[in-house]
Amino acid sequence: MGKETELAILFADVVGSTKLYELLGDLRARDMVGICIDVMRAATDQNHGTVIKTMGDEVMSTFPTADDALNAAAQMQKQIVLHPSLKVDEQIVAIRIGCHFGPVVVENRDIFGSAVHTANRMTSQAKAGQIITTATMVERLTGDWRALVRQIDVATLKGRSSEVALFEVLWQTEDITSMVPAIAITSRERGNKALRLRLRYQGQEVLVEDSRANITLGRAEENDLVIKGNLISRLHARVEFNRNKFMLIDESTNGTFVIGKDGEEAFVRRDSMQIRGEGLIGLGKAPDSNSSQVIRYTCEE
Repeated sequence: MGKETELAILFADVVGSTKLYELLGDLRARDMVGICIDVMRAATDQNHGTVIKTMGDEVMSTFPTADDALNAAAQMQKQIVLHPSLKVDEQIVAIRIGCHFGPVVVENRDIFGSAVHTANRMTSQAKAGQIITTATMVERLTGDWRALVRQIDVATLKGRSSEVALFEVLWQTEDITSMVPAIAITSRERGNKALRLRLRYQGQEVLVEDSRANITLGRAEENDLVIKGNLISRLHARVEFNRNKFMLIDESTNGTFVIGKDGEEAFVRRDSMQIRGEGLIGLGKAPDSNSSQVIRYTCEE
């Protein structure tokens, strides 16, 4: 009989392994995939995890805590990127990782349950070099890791009637504890004056500042600023306050337009840019000051 418990579940697989076999031939590609599997296994073992199974170019592991799972996931990504044997024509072999925390049934050294399927779906949502997880997993994280996740989208998963928020883990960011003194010093240097970004849209107003350093824009109801329109993605863009800079990060299909007070226009798509001064933001199309769709922004000190 199986045993019921709650665990963090991690899936990791090699991106584009079929192309590797076509490009390199069976023997060399198999060796590269084998190196990736070894890295995944070692990271699991070194972070209190258990490798449940390997399936071709994929590993499924479990961990007692959400932090353990992300420690392992970050270690996997870093070691894959840096491994000297994983370069093909100057392109680094990449992996993608999905995680979830939830109830499972452990039986015959395997695990079963809907949480397993959710973790696997997170992997399919991830791109090369990404770690994607769920709100349930984020709730289980301690402060350091929770500070390094950001919501990037919402998705309807196969077998689920409701939408699921998708979170990206910023594994390439320096350890969060090293960022705190730097922020404090900079605050003192500017005379303890707090920076904030004010966003206005159709009578709504959102402030981005130290106490609320990450907001989302898009047509899904889960966003901080909900903006409807045919050219607007469900989660279209994010604004983050990081190291005393306001960054606009576009996650959309049609991109985001910014016009500064001086009339200079910028366009960003699947990329980021710094916001300064004041001006207009348009999601999916250039902003028109007379349009009801325009977002007005002001950086304040």
